[in-house]
Amino acid sequence: EAKQDGGFQPGGASLHTCMSPHGPDTAAFDEAVNSPADNGPKKLPADTLAFMFETNFTPRVTCFASSSPQLDLRYYQCWQGLKKYFDPQMKPSDDQ
Repeated sequence: EAKQDGGFQPGGASLHTCMSPHGPDTAAFDEAVNSPADNGPKKLPADTLAFMFETNFTPRVTCFASSSPQLDLRYYQCWQGLKKYFDPQMKPSDDQ
């Protein structure tokens, strides 16, 4: 995941159900949104490849998994500072 604290180790993976929250944390999102207009391609370092899988199936969480010490009970907190950028009144300009 695109998180400021490092996210996944190279080769790591995540599995998300369709329409469940996932993605960069607030700091990573804000940095991307507020970065200069240089939106061209960028070469990523060789040690950053991770995989995200998304499924429309509903996974069942086992008792073993839900009682694991690795369970991150604070995962949702990484999005608490997200600002709302959506403006329903905004209309595209003719020059776009």
